[in-house]
Amino acid sequence: MGAKRVLVVGLGNMGMSHALAYSRIEGFEVVGLCTRNIDDLSLPAPLQKAACFTDFDEALAATKPDVVSINTWSDTHAPYAIRAMEAGAHVFVEKPLADTVAEAERVVETAIRTKRKLVVGYILRHHPSWMKFIEIAKTLGTPNVFRMNLNQQSSGAAWEAHKRLLQSLSPIVDCGVHYVDVMCQITRAKPVQVHGVGTRLTDDMPAGMYNYGHLHVTFDDGSVGWYEAGWGPMMSETAYFVKDVIGPKGSVSIVMAETAGDIRSDDINAHTKTNQILLHHAALDPDGSFAKSDERISTSDEPSHDDLCEREQRYLLRAIDEDLDLSDHMSDAVRSLRIVLAADEAVRTGRVISL
Repeated sequence: MGAKRVLVVGLGNMGMSHALAYSRIEGFEVVGLCTRNIDDLSLPAPLQKAACFTDFDEALAATKPDVVSINTWSDTHAPYAIRAMEAGAHVFVEKPLADTVAEAERVVETAIRTKRKLVVGYILRHHPSWMKFIEIAKTLGTPNVFRMNLNQQSSGAAWEAHKRLLQSLSPIVDCGVHYVDVMCQITRAKPVQVHGVGTRLTDDMPAGMYNYGHLHVTFDDGSVGWYEAGWGPMMSETAYFVKDVIGPKGSVSIVMAETAGDIRSDDINAHTKTNQILLHHAALDPDGSFAKSDERISTSDEPSHDDLCEREQRYLLRAIDEDLDLSDHMSDAVRSLRIVLAADEAVRTGRVISL
């Protein structure tokens, strides 16, 4: 079986990481690169033989790819994914899957109808430390309390990138799908109600957009969770990284060890880095003292951001070669998107949204 021909669309931070990942994996061949500013880019050596395009439809017709990797602005994710699958290609698409739940459902329907594989870029699902965190959280009993955030104090190029994202997405939508997906993997209960608050901390973004937001979600097993995200030069780095799950039997937390050094919130590797998992047991001895000491599980040998991108693409290759059933993967992507978009609606309307 020959290598699968890949067209990579979008060559920003994530797109370039994925393009290089394909170049390292036997079984993939990057045959096309498509982005609006392709003529201005200095491409790394492994990508220099690929055909270059500025128009998606032209690239799709010319390269006839087996796989299309979509790493563009979110408003193009659904239409590009649908056109790629209609043309016979399997699809990797960065999160969020779409800008609306209806569009996301159309993408999933297209994958089912065309019998193409659809993998959504939930990078934490391929991270061994996060997989361990979720596995431990499932042992704590129900209901759960989820406490999570990712605030980013950004300046310079990082703030410029955030301002580009703010043209179409709030932080609780863009980043929130990852951590809401983690909540949903742990509880598997049905989300029933979402509330959100948000505010503009600068006018340096489109009217009606906000750069700080906070969502609350309630599940039908009694579990509750919150997620907080803010971007910009004004953001505090105090408690910018909280990843915490509590259950009747104790709690599990992702923590930065004292040896983690000076990690800044706008460092992309810090967004996936765990450093340590802290497991706390709630059981008490007859005298009321804790029966077991806290456990600290080292994760210092965890993969880098680029390694994680490669793991995502190896999963896509396996899904194609082994005909994996991605039904749960696709429905989970729609579920987490439904929650964060409901939170965005709550911010804009001031209402609690029932799902």
